[in-house]
Amino acid sequence: MAAHTSLTLFLSFLLYVLTAATTSAAAGGNFIQTSCRTTTYPAVCVQSLSPYASIIQKSPRQLVMTALSVTVDKAQSTRTFVAKLTKFRGLKPKEYAALKDCLEEMTDSVDRLSKSVRELKSMGQARGPEYIWHMSNLQTWVSAALTDDSTCMDGFAGRALNGRIKSSIRARMSNLAQVTSNALALCNKFGGK
Repeated sequence: MAAHTSLTLFLSFLLYVLTAATTSAAAGGNFIQTSCRTTTYPAVCVQSLSPYASIIQKSPRQLVMTALSVTVDKAQSTRTFVAKLTKFRGLKPKEYAALKDCLEEMTDSVDRLSKSVRELKSMGQARGPEYIWHMSNLQTWVSAALTDDSTCMDGFAGRALNGRIKSSIRARMSNLAQVTSNALALCNKFGGK
């Protein structure tokens, strides 16, 4: 009888924990969907942030931190991808030059996005002018990273660079630019508090 009572208590506790986690994730999912409506690419925003709903819950600060972290990860993987492309044999000189420039832009982008994450972490409970200063830095760096993404794509303009390399870069950079744009929109919304 005692074993049955213990099992019942354990199962009740487990059901409570699972229900609380599901409720928390659902609340976070709704918050993410609502917040992403203010971005330029809401579907990309929801898709990239939904896996973190239980972490984000309903915290605007955690939403921005997660959006920035996702963007840093995407920028780092894009930088790695571009670095690998520079090692391909048979690249046209213009392709190689565009890839090298793009790699530099991606290195800058990763650096600026990483700085923005550190800035958000270091601002703590800042208020007033200190809060505005931190947010200004953060917004400037994310905006500059978005410019880096665009500058990389610009390097592949023109027919001379048409081909698989250009298509691959454009696809990666387009996705990165969308995620970065969304992170900037969420930063701007958070900064306007």
